[in-house]
Amino acid sequence: MTTVSATPSALKLIEEIVADHGPVLFHQSGGCCDGSAPMCYPQGEFHLGAGDVHLGDIGGMPVYISGPQYEAWKHTDLIIDAIPGLMGGQFSLDNGRDMRFLTRSEICERP
Repeated sequence: MTTVSATPSALKLIEEIVADHGPVLFHQSGGCCDGSAPMCYPQGEFHLGAGDVHLGDIGGMPVYISGPQYEAWKHTDLIIDAIPGLMGGQFSLDNGRDMRFLTRSEICERP
């Protein structure tokens, strides 16, 4: 089963974004371009699908993944990081900041 965590750098960026926009949620959909980065949206402005899976919370904010992506990644632990760069996902709240979110993964070591 997939877990989600965040690096100190990501937690700092979450705090900055929440201070500017209020509570947010993250969605990891997969694919190319914007879909390969975790997208950060104001809570209530992103409509979750019936197949989306709640992985947990980071910095007190929920993280979801699409059902098909969950099936592909269900044996990994996801680590949300923040790295230097101005171009986050096109509609993500990290876009245009000095840092952007990035998903890293590690193979689960538990059964």
